[in-house]
Amino acid sequence: MDEDIKAFLVESYENISQIETDLVTLEKNPTNQDLLEGIYRSLHTIKGNCGFMAFPTLEALTHSGENLLSCLRDGQLQLNAEITSGLLELLDAMQQICAQIEAIGQEGDVDYSGLIQTLNQLQSRDTGDEGGFCTNVTINSQKQIPKPAPTNPEGSKLPCDREELMSALTTPNTVQSIRVDINLLDKLMNLVGELVLVRNQIQQFSTLQDETAFVTTSQQLNRLTTELQEGVMKTRMQPISTITRKFPRVVRDVAIATEKQVQLEIEGEETELDKTIIEAIKDPLTHLLRNCVDHGIESPDIRQTQGKPATGRLRLQAFHESGYVTIEISDDGAGIDSERLKQKALSLGLITPNQANCLSETDALNLIFLPGFSTANCVTRLSGRGVGMDVVKTDVEKVGGTVDVHTQLGLGTTFKLKIPLTLAIIPALIVTSGGDCYTIPQTNLLELVRLQGEQADHRIEYVHKAPVYRLRGKLLPLVYLNRELELVEWEPKTAHPQSEIMLNIVVLQVDNFTFGLVVDAINDTQEIVVKPLGKLLKETPCFAGATILGDGKVALILDVFSLASRAGVLSDEQTNALIQQEISSQSTIETVQILLLFEALDNSRMAIPLSRVVRLEEFPRTAIEQVGDRQVIQYRDQILYLVNFANVSFISSQRFSAANPKTAVLDADPLQVVVVACQSGRQIGLVVQRMVDIVMEDLCITGEATRPGVQAIAVIQGQVTELLDIEAI
Repeated sequence: MDEDIKAFLVESYENISQIETDLVTLEKNPTNQDLLEGIYRSLHTIKGNCGFMAFPTLEALTHSGENLLSCLRDGQLQLNAEITSGLLELLDAMQQICAQIEAIGQEGDVDYSGLIQTLNQLQSRDTGDEGGFCTNVTINSQKQIPKPAPTNPEGSKLPCDREELMSALTTPNTVQSIRVDINLLDKLMNLVGELVLVRNQIQQFSTLQDETAFVTTSQQLNRLTTELQEGVMKTRMQPISTITRKFPRVVRDVAIATEKQVQLEIEGEETELDKTIIEAIKDPLTHLLRNCVDHGIESPDIRQTQGKPATGRLRLQAFHESGYVTIEISDDGAGIDSERLKQKALSLGLITPNQANCLSETDALNLIFLPGFSTANCVTRLSGRGVGMDVVKTDVEKVGGTVDVHTQLGLGTTFKLKIPLTLAIIPALIVTSGGDCYTIPQTNLLELVRLQGEQADHRIEYVHKAPVYRLRGKLLPLVYLNRELELVEWEPKTAHPQSEIMLNIVVLQVDNFTFGLVVDAINDTQEIVVKPLGKLLKETPCFAGATILGDGKVALILDVFSLASRAGVLSDEQTNALIQQEISSQSTIETVQILLLFEALDNSRMAIPLSRVVRLEEFPRTAIEQVGDRQVIQYRDQILYLVNFANVSFISSQRFSAANPKTAVLDADPLQVVVVACQSGRQIGLVVQRMVDIVMEDLCITGEATRPGVQAIAVIQGQVTELLDIEAI
């Protein structure tokens, strides 16, 4: 495609998008002359460029729209729902023509004479406020007002020659930004991914080396690769406003079709996501907004009889939270009746009466995501076919996200989406099964459990012939990776032969459901580069992609949701059985605490509340540095102070000093295990010898502390254990 046409299309798409947003806003404030002037200038710019680029159909359309806007600008007409709808239809036609130009280089042969006639008729009459409902749109975000296009003394933009036109099209902000082809960014991302793989290989090799220069160089390579990775990933990040700017138009159209009044509020438009994620969630968000207007918000007369304002409130909020982007869509409508959902699902044959009786409130709400489920009494242009919410859930889960529903009858409903920032490079857990390595995204990982000796045989129970493990009083369904991938033959009665000395369970979460994945070995955590599967393998169940490990081997990335579905742990029958079993077995746990047990380097057994633990980390001993009397490590752009209980003596001020700072940690193993703990927003690293367990205990204090930094002594799992005082440390 000619570069001039490319530049024309880029600016035209931007102007059309801006006009659409401004037009919906102008409808609620028709006296805003500045906004009207901006819309007029943007449309006039497209018309002027059409004349130069020889696109007569688009030029004729924009000319009709410009005439209508001119009547509005001069006060001959007053903006109303009918005129707004006509102008929005014009923008749709302009978008279609631009798409044709982009695809085939020509405008196509669609006849738009009817639309031109409609726009001309709107100029000759003032329809007042009749004929439609409209939305009240409020966008709570900072928006940069576009600069006026250059004009001549008569007020028209008339490029004199090719150079002036191209300058106007391509250099609005040359100092601050440039346009880069997305394919080039994708190529750079792929190259950075390959560099990350090489970095991983060198790091793995460096752990076996004693040469200081090589280890230092490896650490430097790691730092530079990480910075380059973050920089390139930022170039792919886009504000969520790239899709939310379309939502006022979407809400307006649905509100008119359903004869409702809706006020839309959008917050957090500056929140950024990877371009791939942005494209993936565009349709789910659009459907959720349409669904809230169509099903959630009541009609004005019903709202007024209930004491609510006639205009319904619809709110979209986006914000960063714990390494994810959370998007909340909430309305103040009627809410969702879970009993009605159950009855509708029964009538559609999606669940049985027994299943309906056992469903919890959360499970009942999740019925809306079943394929074929709809609460509409009849099929309309907007709803009733049951092919919307299941697609929302599927599309969000494809990018590693989750969808939660919260509702209150008469008050409204909130849909909460939790989306990862990017899919290109992700942290993952490496496991082995059947002699092959597999990776599990850490977004699904909760904890790791290891059963040794007789525990591996006697602590596995069966519910409806399904293996489960009682983890801190709750039943955890088990999925054997070897069995699901058909790597080995598996029989329930021989699943745990006496010769087996160890059982490794990876506790995973899908939506609000937790299950344990049994693997042969748990290896390590690593940042992996996600590689898509080829066309022949794309439909293979249980796998979301592939990656190359530090040793150069290819490892498949497990699709946790597909794996759980294939194993049947998400089925209603098993879930209900587990719920009933769990209810009957649970006891009062008001005084129970969840603790992390570990063994310090001085062989002392210690415990810390799990709520204080941020992460468990492994660091190479060469990364530990000495600052005065303290040992520190550079951790996530911060300085993390380390506490080593083997060589630390606490003093009265509760500060500590190393008895032998040069050897306190550096003489330990090549990899140092550290518990990163948090207190009042401050973090500290506890150096440990090994992790013991995570337990749920009804604490019974049996003794006072024997040294500073220890809160008390208790008996946990039959052994005397020191309870740490994190605040004192």
